[in-house]
Formats: sequence, structure tokens, C-alpha cells
Amino acid sequence: MKSRTLATMIAACAALGLALSGCSQEASKDSGSDSEKGTITIGYISSWSDSLSTAFLLEDQFEKQGYGVEMEAMSEAAILYAGVANGDVDIYPSAWPERTHKQYMDEYGDDIEDISTYFDQARNTIVVPSYVDIDSMDELTDNAAKFDGKIIGIEPGAGLTKVTKDSMMPAYGLDKDFELVTSSTPAMLTELSNAIDAKEDIVVALWRPFWANNTYDVKDLEDPKNAMGDPEGMHFLGTKGFGEEFPEATELIKGIKLDDKQYGDLENLIVNEYEEGQEGDAVDQWLKDNPEAFGTELTD
Repeated sequence: MKSRTLATMIAACAALGLALSGCSQEASKDSGSDSEKGTITIGYISSWSDSLSTAFLLEDQFEKQGYGVEMEAMSEAAILYAGVANGDVDIYPSAWPERTHKQYMDEYGDDIEDISTYFDQARNTIVVPSYVDIDSMDELTDNAAKFDGKIIGIEPGAGLTKVTKDSMMPAYGLDKDFELVTSSTPAMLTELSNAIDAKEDIVVALWRPFWANNTYDVKDLEDPKNAMGDPEGMHFLGTKGFGEEFPEATELIKGIKLDDKQYGDLENLIVNEYEEGQEGDAVDQWLKDNPEAFGTELTD
């Protein structure tokens, strides 16, 4: 695959109209770039726990197969898709290409290899704390004051942001009385946690599977107009030619099929239970707890 360069990433940012500060050119880890099997660059979005969790799972497994691994943290899905398409990134381990990221697949899909789907019931949601006395998105219109006219979202470039702003809000007539506040996933979770601690009303954009749905006492609002879309798959995407260049890694990836509990356990261990720098230990613990999780046996 093509080597990563600062110039390439700057060009990708400029082409997408994003500030340079929105990209990350620093690999969080470079392990064994001189491996005889070659080096696989894993691109992930550090603030998205699904991306983070599956990235460290693959890092652990690729290293045990004898590959060198480079971890490339980025802040926007658009940049990551561009990186996979042009070969700067070999694999994106947790993509939502069917609907949430469809705009990026429409643009870059000819140069991207869809390796496999590891979870097939992913969906975007709008949630409120369980104590809030509304149960459906169509009740939001009459309760704008309750929520200070704000829906708390995540990163501006996220597919969840697009579907919330361009589909859900118009479908339920929320454009006039509500603002979608975007910042980052950690910032959204902080606001959610603080509101729940204070028993205040808040509405946020979330998704499943995600560890926060179990950690915080929240409920999904019903979506009678299906404005957030049907469930979709979470995919492993590679740059074109990945399967031919890395056949052993590809075979392993195709064997990974997770259910909601298996996925949730992995994410919780990496995000919450183990400290930064101990991701390999988290994966080892997860493999020990889930010995029959895969069609293809993983290495413990």
C-alpha cells in the first residue's frame, strides 16, 4: 500500500474543505514496520468507541499473525474514507457504509474493498433519560422548551449528525424550534452524564451498539416515521487490493461475527475497564471470556 505522508493528509483535508486541525497525521503506534509479512495501517476515529475497539482488536490479532501494524487516529469519517480509498490507510475496522456513511461510499467506493460485516443490527437513535416523560420523536415538537430547544449531537462530520439533521429533524418538523448542537462524542456524553446526575431533561443523538446505552439510564425514542433509518451493518473496509496483499489477515477478518453482548463486552473492556496503553490486555481478557465468538478462531 502507499506510504503515509503529511503532504497527502493535508491535501485530503483541503479537498474536503476541512481545517487541518481536524486531521491527525500522528500514528498512535507503529509496531514492526519491517515485518516480512508487511505492515497494515489501521485507521480509526479515536472518539468513536466502535472504531477504537475494533481497531485494537485487529491490531492485537494482526500482530499475533506476524504483521507489522501502524495505528492512525483521525477525527472525521470523511478523512478516513479518503485515506482508505487512496491507500494511505489499509483498513477501516468499523464503517457504516450502507446508509450512515453512504455519501462517502458513493464518492470513494470504487477504490474501497468491502471485506465483511461483523455486526448487522447497528442503528442510529435519539434518546432521553428514562425519567423524561416523552416516548416518541413526534412528541419533541411540543416539548422544545423542556429541552431548551437543543438536541445534543456528536462530531459535525459524523453520519449520525447528517441523518439527524437532514432526515429526522425535517420529518418531525423540528427545524424551527430545535438546534442540533455538534461538538464531539466525549462532550455529548459529558452533557448527558451531567444532566442525568442533576435529573434534568436532555435529548441526545446516540447509536446502537454502544456501551453508553447500558451505562446511562436512557431510553430510545420511538421513531414512527423511521426517519433515523433501518438497522444496518458495521463493516470492515479495506483499500482496493487489501485481500490480495494480506490474505491471512483477510481470512481472519471474515470470521469475525459479533452479537450485541460480545460487541458490548469488547467495547466496555477497552473503553472503560482498562487504561490507555492496556488495550492488548483488554483484548486478551475479552478473548478469554468469549472463546467461541467467531467463525474463525482468533489467537489468544
